[in-house]
Amino acid sequence: MNNGKDYLVKTSYSKDDVTLLLKDVTGLVKPQPTEERERLIQSGKHYCEMLPIEYVPTEKYMQVYAEALKNYAKPTAAAIGKLSDKIINEKGQDVVLVSLARAGIPIGILIKRYIKNKYKIDVPHYSISIIRGRGIDKNAMEFLIRTHGAKSLLFVDGWIGKGAILNTLQKELADYPDVSADIAVVADPANVTELCGTHEDILIPSSCLNSTVSGLVSRTFLRDDIIKENDFHGAVYYGELKDSDLSYEFINAIESEFDYSHCGDVRENNPETKGVDEVRAIAEHFGIDDINLVKPGIGETTRVLLRRVPWKVLIDEKYKGADDLAHIVRLAEEKNVPVEYYPLTHYKTCGIIKKLADA
Repeated sequence: MNNGKDYLVKTSYSKDDVTLLLKDVTGLVKPQPTEERERLIQSGKHYCEMLPIEYVPTEKYMQVYAEALKNYAKPTAAAIGKLSDKIINEKGQDVVLVSLARAGIPIGILIKRYIKNKYKIDVPHYSISIIRGRGIDKNAMEFLIRTHGAKSLLFVDGWIGKGAILNTLQKELADYPDVSADIAVVADPANVTELCGTHEDILIPSSCLNSTVSGLVSRTFLRDDIIKENDFHGAVYYGELKDSDLSYEFINAIESEFDYSHCGDVRENNPETKGVDEVRAIAEHFGIDDINLVKPGIGETTRVLLRRVPWKVLIDEKYKGADDLAHIVRLAEEKNVPVEYYPLTHYKTCGIIKKLADA
């Protein structure tokens, strides 16, 4: 396997912060418009075989993002600090962070920095690809196990929506019995892991943008005409967006709010039910036969609006006019997506993807 520098995807992140175990497929994949991708996905083509044309934020949307970063850097930092303390308490000092590309990458960087500043331990941090319906990058897993051993690896992501990626991870790790099936996330409104910063559906500002807050890297890609048997899963580097890159602005804004005094062993009172139960109830209420079209939580709703074809957005009446949902309301307005106020328990908001009749 070629693990040389030229093989791995470029990124605007420093090698001191993360090593991306992703093959550079820049220039080999032509991004497709959202409507075209959605039609292909719903007719059976896997989303990982295509890349979307990245949403270019409007000036008004960027104003909303700047407000979100200003207002929610502190709660995001508090959740990352709490999570980082839990990681050291439960996993020990030899932990190796393995963030799931791409939403997990900035979170992994922040956890690494928090641990380094508080505990004076420089933990390794890699990022690899895992794809719902296709599984984890086995070549990347073999590289990590060979380099660091199986017992030290800990997976990191941004948030859990209804738990689909966690289910995929747990299924894939049956092949790696010595690797922990835990996943560390900032927010777990689905109530499926205790290794989280919070069970609240909080706004993590990085969820508001795509590659420009993720080291200028695309979501991961897997198609056998480009990704060969011994290759890592692929990704594209968007060098043309370097003047719009906010990746380190985000990292620095959160890091500046870190509080190293609290301890991470405090447990929250969280709902007894699981988020996926609520998702099934939403699907039944709206006559949706595929729960993959229902995307709960702030992070998932934002993704639906940025790169899918939304049917509608649900917002809990209690959070009507809430600052942390302003970017969602703004995007819905820009894309003429109706917003419906609807009672939610685990989540503040939920995006529903449009079923394309002619798919």
